[in-house]
Amino acid sequence: MARSQSRLTAEIDFERDGKQHGFIRLPHSVHRSAYGWIPIPVTCVRNGAAPRVLLMAGNHGDEYEGQVALGKLIRSLEPGAVKGRIVILPSANFPAAMAGMRTSPLDDGNLNRSFPGNPYGGPTDQIADYIESVLLPECDYVFDFHSGGSSLTYVPSTLMRRPQTPELLEQGIAMLKTFGAPFGYLVDAGWGDHTLTAAAARAGVRHMSTECAGGGQVTPSALRIMESGIRRVLAQIGALDGAPPPAVAETRIMQVRGPEYYVYAPDPGLFEPLVELSDAVEAGTPAALIHPHDTPWREPATAAFSRRGTVICKRVPGRVERGDCLFHLADEFAP
Repeated sequence: MARSQSRLTAEIDFERDGKQHGFIRLPHSVHRSAYGWIPIPVTCVRNGAAPRVLLMAGNHGDEYEGQVALGKLIRSLEPGAVKGRIVILPSANFPAAMAGMRTSPLDDGNLNRSFPGNPYGGPTDQIADYIESVLLPECDYVFDFHSGGSSLTYVPSTLMRRPQTPELLEQGIAMLKTFGAPFGYLVDAGWGDHTLTAAAARAGVRHMSTECAGGGQVTPSALRIMESGIRRVLAQIGALDGAPPPAVAETRIMQVRGPEYYVYAPDPGLFEPLVELSDAVEAGTPAALIHPHDTPWREPATAAFSRRGTVICKRVPGRVERGDCLFHLADEFAP
């Protein structure tokens, strides 16, 4: 693998053919363990040099469908079915995954807002640095499996940053369709330059992600979509032999282009949604009422959509604070 200043080390040899399991060791010196390390599980299945694929889940620790799907893939995948190398990182922010939290309990780090990371920073910064400086330069593709986590739930969807050339756009849309989720959407660059999506772009690595249900649970229907979609995409890029399972859904190609696609709570209180996932809405459509349960004689505040679109994401917990995301939309893709 590539050289960097990272303090993390892998127990396995990524250049060796066969199937290996082990840990990426993140040094962690604390009162309980002066010379300890955090074990981040990793598997490598290799049968030749290319294509080189990184599969990730647990970027946010409370997003479970991807972690379950990659665990099942680890147990079932054999080198004879693989072409090239597949590295699997099922719980990328391992401290967050062990805590069932979006962010790490060690440093409150959000891995998907921490790239490019820092080899001398806290645990989350060090993990981000290892992924960007060691793993990504040795990859052709990275697939990062997300869901809505504890606070959101999605119509099962695939997504990627909008490619910049017609050829890459065509290939990207084909990949979204191959995965077979009900929605596939393209996003403009967002959240600054600190996501895995941005890290992949800096490394020149093809990237695709998912938002498969969520709500702090494993949703069986979303898990089926994810498991079969992973195998179809691996087959499409030439990394997996055999006939993959058929797609669960025909994918509707959408887009998310800016902050006006999102709806936020205008006040703290109790969240009463007025629309459901997959509903079509117009600009000005009421999205939710926020009831002030501390002063229930007051009228609730109304949150409304600022544009037209289809509801693809909805908040789960009923208690909100001002600024919490309630919904977000997608609309029909326009090249």
